[in-house]
Amino acid sequence: MAGSNIVMNDDFSDGLEPWYPNECQAFVVSSDSVSSDSGYAVVTNRKETWQGLEQDITAQVSPGVRYNVSACVGVSGPFHESSEVLATVRLEHDDSPTEYLFIGKTYASRDKWVDLEGTFSISNMPDRVVIYLEGPAPGKDLLIRSVTVKDSTSCDFQETEETTAASRALPPALNIVENHDFSDGLCYWNSNSCDSFVVGSNECNSESYAVVNNRSETWQGLEQDITDRVSPGYSYKVSASVSVWGPVQKSAQVLATLKLEHQGSETEFKLIGKTYVSKDTWKTLEGTFVLSGRPDRVVFFLEGPPPGVDLLIKSVTIHCESDNQFERSREFCSAPLADHHIFLNSSFSDGLNHWSGRGCNLMLHESLADGRILPHTGTCFASATERTHKWSGIEQDITERVQRKLIYEASSVVRLSHSHQTVQATLYVQYHDQREEYIGISSVEANHDDWVKLKGKFLLNGSPARAVVYIEGPPPGIDVFVDHFEVKPAEKPPPSRRPYIESHVFGMNIVSNSHLTDGTVEGWFPLGDCHLRVGEGSPQILPPLARDSLRATHEYLSGRYVLATNRSGTWMGPAQMITDKVKLFLTYQVSAWVKVGSGGLTCPQDVNIALSVDGKWVNGGKVEVKDGDWHEVVGSFRIEKQAREVMLHVQGPSPGVDLMVAGLQIFAVDHKARLSYLRGQADVVRKRNVRLKVSGFDPNELCGATVKIRQTSNSFPLGSCISRSNIDNEDFVEFFLNNFKWAVFGNELKWSWTEPEQGNFNYRDADEMLGFCEIYNIETRGHCIFWEVESAIQPWVQQLSEPTLEAAVENRLTDLLTRYNGKFRHYDVNNEMLHGSFYRDKLGFDARAKMFKTAHELDPLATLFLNEYHIEDGFDSRSSPEKYIKLVHKLQKKSAPVGGIGIQGHITSPVGHIVRSALDKLSTLGLPIWFTELDVSSINEHVRGDDLEVMLWEAFAHPAVEGVMLWGFWELFMSREHAHLVNADGEINEAGKRFLEIKREWLTFVEGMIEDEEGGFEFRGYHGSYVVEVVTSEGKYVKNFMVDKGNSLLDVIIDL
Repeated sequence: MAGSNIVMNDDFSDGLEPWYPNECQAFVVSSDSVSSDSGYAVVTNRKETWQGLEQDITAQVSPGVRYNVSACVGVSGPFHESSEVLATVRLEHDDSPTEYLFIGKTYASRDKWVDLEGTFSISNMPDRVVIYLEGPAPGKDLLIRSVTVKDSTSCDFQETEETTAASRALPPALNIVENHDFSDGLCYWNSNSCDSFVVGSNECNSESYAVVNNRSETWQGLEQDITDRVSPGYSYKVSASVSVWGPVQKSAQVLATLKLEHQGSETEFKLIGKTYVSKDTWKTLEGTFVLSGRPDRVVFFLEGPPPGVDLLIKSVTIHCESDNQFERSREFCSAPLADHHIFLNSSFSDGLNHWSGRGCNLMLHESLADGRILPHTGTCFASATERTHKWSGIEQDITERVQRKLIYEASSVVRLSHSHQTVQATLYVQYHDQREEYIGISSVEANHDDWVKLKGKFLLNGSPARAVVYIEGPPPGIDVFVDHFEVKPAEKPPPSRRPYIESHVFGMNIVSNSHLTDGTVEGWFPLGDCHLRVGEGSPQILPPLARDSLRATHEYLSGRYVLATNRSGTWMGPAQMITDKVKLFLTYQVSAWVKVGSGGLTCPQDVNIALSVDGKWVNGGKVEVKDGDWHEVVGSFRIEKQAREVMLHVQGPSPGVDLMVAGLQIFAVDHKARLSYLRGQADVVRKRNVRLKVSGFDPNELCGATVKIRQTSNSFPLGSCISRSNIDNEDFVEFFLNNFKWAVFGNELKWSWTEPEQGNFNYRDADEMLGFCEIYNIETRGHCIFWEVESAIQPWVQQLSEPTLEAAVENRLTDLLTRYNGKFRHYDVNNEMLHGSFYRDKLGFDARAKMFKTAHELDPLATLFLNEYHIEDGFDSRSSPEKYIKLVHKLQKKSAPVGGIGIQGHITSPVGHIVRSALDKLSTLGLPIWFTELDVSSINEHVRGDDLEVMLWEAFAHPAVEGVMLWGFWELFMSREHAHLVNADGEINEAGKRFLEIKREWLTFVEGMIEDEEGGFEFRGYHGSYVVEVVTSEGKYVKNFMVDKGNSLLDVIIDL
């Protein structure tokens, strides 16, 4: 029936049928005779936030239809604070990863029912569609009274008596769209680069409608300027009746979009909603939007069908939603109710009112330098003059107008009086406990010649006693000009979609004439004024890592190579254009044989496979060559923005040194194919055969008993980087505690933090973070005692003489490891020794070994690690696995007690075979390997999830890897952009969902029956903690047990 609830047994009046508890338990509390309320479901024994109640609705949903979801939910348990409850749709595909659609969320507390509402639609029909409710922290029960899912189109025309009565009680909301039904023709409407007309009402048509035709682009449609009818901070609901006409095969997409035009900056587009409609049918398109700021112009328009298809529009309404609806919209918009512009007088129209100078003087100018420096926008600009420090600049106090856990965007246009210097926007925060924090918002290279844009985002985790935003950076004596400076709530970006990748073949080499079979350099050209020719005598087999990835054991090369001579620059070498061969968002492996001429054997030479993407250098792999042999250079790359020109070239050796390249392979890699192998490896490395022996019953009673085994946690160590301010954010803490058992401090243990000035110690932040970890039984890694890279060392240390530096190093070791004796399980002793040499240069190599020996003497229980980056990806010739192994051996010869190998794992476009090769080489040291700072980066959340999946499975499936630490997971608190798993507002993005899916896959769930007379039941499961449920004719029994590492069969006695 139209408009009916598609959820079966929506009020649990028939028990749990057809609901299913997701790896937890559930039961129904029936209504009593006193209460008229129906019963409700209780979801209990929850060990993970994602565990809840689900129902398969595959047969009841259709693509292109928007569904309204409403659920009445509550929570129960030993907690008094409110808990998040989420409604989610799971889309399962046989040939691609599972997708998750966020429907909506609410916050529930004990003894109170609340409504959870939201909408969803699916663009293509998956193999299975499941709706489920999840969210409260482990240990809390989820209560569900009712769930409804209805087609929103039919809901528009079938109001219940309650909603009808409510509509009578409240005045109707004003439609801000002029001529919404085209009764006045096209008045107020404008055709966007196409034609349009109105079909009036007649005997055939009861209503008028607009026809948009002669469309040559999908974005062409009908628009209306609504600038004067919308206000920031309010939620607006959009509804449009639309159809299509023309050469439509099945259905066509129609979108409602908002165009936000800003003077002096790029136009923004916000997707409001979309629907799919076929010929001869009218569909309702719905959506909402909120403006966080005030653009110069706001235009609403409808667009979307393919070119050549006419767009039909019967009516459009835009209503400002009620107060309750606005409250629900706040989770999607960071705008506070008022003062959406956090900065006052941002363009200096009121002089310098609300502004002050931080260690400088402020002045206003209409122009400078005889009119050569004019305002970028407006009529004037400010200057910070007589600056006494690098931190001196213009500032504004925003304490009374900023809110915690909201995302803000700061933007400015800046210029310098002279020189080229870095200019930075910074947030200074002082908390009520007098703790201070400096948050870098953004930085830009500024100059004297032109205005440049400074733009970034920030978020406050805690409640500030004082918050000030200021501009700083250049040395004293350089004036900083500021045209305008705004801080306002940030727009929420649209959800990430999996990118469409054009037809491609995994494993196919995209390099032309790579084998030089015909003996010519056709397809290649010399970059620069070098000369190219073909030489003979190169290896006749593929480079090793190409063979591994391609599984090409029988493919042979021609034995020919490209020889580049007469090179007068390091960048000169063989090149070719590959623009049309590279597909966006595919990961490509690079592998080649390289060699240098005799002129390069006097000192080590770098050889680099590189790409020039619209003139920007992209690293494809680098190797150091210092002999006359052939070496493999290996690496990878991925292009994520459409490029006009992509050039491949080989470069690196010193001018005058001949360069030889053979068998260059560049091919797309299929990480899914690799995953099946890794799962098999993980089964060997991370699982164990287990035999449960149930005792305490007559064997005859046990035979036929059912057994349900559920793993509650995997013992493989998984942790994350945290900062002091992170633990002030309840949402951050909840995700961290639900998903990690280890922590590492981002900066708070570094020497530059604990003693920024000589004798001025700051252990407060580390103490508080360690206390937090101890409360929640979180293991900790100590990062780091020293950092070998000079730019990371505080100035007072750099200025010490050799004897005083040696004493300072000794004091640092004694202070830190005495204070925290036994507190940290690991220490990174001297960070990045392959990339820095400050202490080695000042004190000699023996000082490095002494750091390890002294640390071991002070805290003998801590495992002492080396820590390096680019070990696993082939990107850096300074930090190859071979050089890392050599460094370890050198330290061990000096009796340094090296206990572990740290691979940071800041990786881009990872390739599993390359990572595995590095791990195999390092495992020959016989030391535990940890990924200590893992993060992956992609502008697309799905691709980011793919990369994370590659890295986590490579680590998990390798026997030498004993743990993984992520270098954060929360937006705006990562060292790299586009690396987060959780958005700053607490919403788990697609990469984060993939992370949770991987964690679920690392758990074992087994069901069966006891069939032998001895009460035995065998299974193979991952190492970790388990719960077993045994159901006999006498009752149900639940016991906990552990599966430890080991190769032999593990006997577990379950005494009932």
